[in-house]
Amino acid sequence: MQALRLEEIGRLAVVELPDPEPGPGEVRLRIHATGICGSDIHGFTGENGRRHPGQVMGHESVGVVDALGDGVHGLEVGQPATFNPVVVPEDELAAWAGREQLAPGKHVIGVRPDVVAGFAQLLCVPERNVVPLPAGIPLELGALVEPLAVAVHAVRRAGVGAGDRVLVTGGGPIGQSVVLALQMLGVERVAVSEVSATRRALVERLGVTALDGTTADAAAVADALGGPADVAVDAVGIDPTLALCLQATRLGATVCLVGMGARRVALDAFAISTQERTLVGSFTYTARDFADAADWIGQTPPQAAELITRTVPLAAGPEAFAELAGPNDVAGKVLVRLEADEQQEGRA
Repeated sequence: MQALRLEEIGRLAVVELPDPEPGPGEVRLRIHATGICGSDIHGFTGENGRRHPGQVMGHESVGVVDALGDGVHGLEVGQPATFNPVVVPEDELAAWAGREQLAPGKHVIGVRPDVVAGFAQLLCVPERNVVPLPAGIPLELGALVEPLAVAVHAVRRAGVGAGDRVLVTGGGPIGQSVVLALQMLGVERVAVSEVSATRRALVERLGVTALDGTTADAAAVADALGGPADVAVDAVGIDPTLALCLQATRLGATVCLVGMGARRVALDAFAISTQERTLVGSFTYTARDFADAADWIGQTPPQAAELITRTVPLAAGPEAFAELAGPNDVAGKVLVRLEADEQQEGRA
């Protein structure tokens, strides 16, 4: 099989690797496409220290079931599927049910350096991590399940209700996914603050209000939402975006920090204490969050396709990473197609 491997910080290459064989209780997936996550870009540049030379990254993937290991039941070869990258040891499943992302023995496919992950044509995962998708779904949509699961967990952590006014700071792929997660809940009053005009245009195509992040303030947010936000979700995670969340929310509001743009941020402590706001963190997702995201994407909501800006072949993967690592105006998600051209044509 072929894979996109991080040869050294700042350099990827397409390499040949042995085809993996599924062990007992494992499923081999033939990967159709994998999205380039911001964390992959930060690993590529060396910013986050969570990716290592020699590693095959990738965790926003979709494909089809290719082979079944011993003891696997209930899945069929050829069935569309994605996978939950958070792998919890069997002996921790019961104790950490409903909070799997915090299990002490977990590992994350695409982060653990010795596990060949989603930027490979074939991938073996435990059966319990395989999430089937409906037959006939446009396969590329399945690559959106993982980032949508991040957003589903964030809006649940924030306690969003259908009638709330919600501010989202950041209109990149996670902010866009937060918009979809809010729409899953039936939230109608949503404003997104974003500095990029290209991303603002994409956000507006999702059916919500986009504000210029270079000038947005509490008054602009209130004007867009009909009052101060009840909840804010910071999908960037830097000083200015978190400050806007605190300034533009009502007394007693909840602010959820899901973006990880900076390791440290400055806080207006009085905006939290004297006005009794709640600041909550959100990291990845539970198994239920992931399954619910997959169920919704499986319904092929028309706005979901807007999140995919471009799909590139495997050979162009290194160039796509280099582009996204530098100044760019890419509005949404870039996918790398792992499926060989002849297989793609055969499926059409």
